[in-house]
Amino acid sequence: MGIIYGIVIFCLIIIIHELGHYAAARLFGMKVYEFMLGMGPLLWKHRAKNGTLFTLRAIPFGGAVSLGEDEDDTSPDAFRNRPVIQRMVVILAGIVMNLGLGLIVCVISSATSDKLITTTLAGFRDNAVSSLSLAENDKIVNVNGLSIITAADLSYALYNSASKMADNDNSAVYDFTVMRNGERLNLPNVTFAATSNGKGGKTITLDFYVYSEEKSFGAVIADGAKSAVSLSRLVVISLIDIIKGTYGLNDFSGPVGVVNEISKAAAMGFDEVLTMFALITLNVGIFNLLPVPGLDGSRFLFFVLEAVRRKPVKAEIEGFIHFLGFAALMVLMLVITFNDIKKLFTGEM
Repeated sequence: MGIIYGIVIFCLIIIIHELGHYAAARLFGMKVYEFMLGMGPLLWKHRAKNGTLFTLRAIPFGGAVSLGEDEDDTSPDAFRNRPVIQRMVVILAGIVMNLGLGLIVCVISSATSDKLITTTLAGFRDNAVSSLSLAENDKIVNVNGLSIITAADLSYALYNSASKMADNDNSAVYDFTVMRNGERLNLPNVTFAATSNGKGGKTITLDFYVYSEEKSFGAVIADGAKSAVSLSRLVVISLIDIIKGTYGLNDFSGPVGVVNEISKAAAMGFDEVLTMFALITLNVGIFNLLPVPGLDGSRFLFFVLEAVRRKPVKAEIEGFIHFLGFAALMVLMLVITFNDIKKLFTGEM
């Protein structure tokens, strides 16, 4: 069931993305030649009344919408022959759909959760070390420079950011900022008991409790929106870390790895599946914003250049750049997928 969950979620994310391109193109009266779901050998096809060929391919990863981008296509309904502002909207529509889907999934997750967790301290465990600095009813707003939007941010900051006094294996120390009695306070050196995890890091002991919030329509919407912002920021932080070289190739996951992670989430409960669903679709939307040849962000950049220059970049030049980018992404995907399969069989995943 976990694998089925993973494949269904992956397909939904692809469909939503391509549906954004398709809907925007049809809104402007553009001809859509093909709406393709999956890759590889053809399994099914259907020609719609509007002329679009809908196809289903054997490999359930990937998809595309063919809009008539060939320079030789002289049809006034072809994508390349429409005003640049319309083409910008069509390209961004897929990204917007992914981000919107992420928001909806986060709201559903909040609506189906048992309670809404806040970042305001409700009390402390016995012998809590952090109570020397923190106090009941403190609202945590920042930890080690990371703004705290949700309880998940608090966990991420405490378990993933480096603590100070790293030479002391019995404690982990962080810089907190809290709201206390309406006043913003900076609290350096907030200490937690900790043990070494044997990998150069620490496992801390959370010694406080936080309040939960009564569920209402407004509270659920607000909590879901904050979760979407929090997860989106996590994606951006991860992308920045990738650019910095923080992660190696072994840390990346392709479709196989993602499906495996969704399978693990399914074993932990429906809430975990929803969180993973939201994270992946937000990841796809934000990743596609990057100005990397072969991605929507790169195509949008070409349209911006066209708008500024008042003439398009030569089709063969733009097409060649996108082809190189797409080819490089496919090679990278094959390498990552092979690595995923190897980790799956060796038990590293």
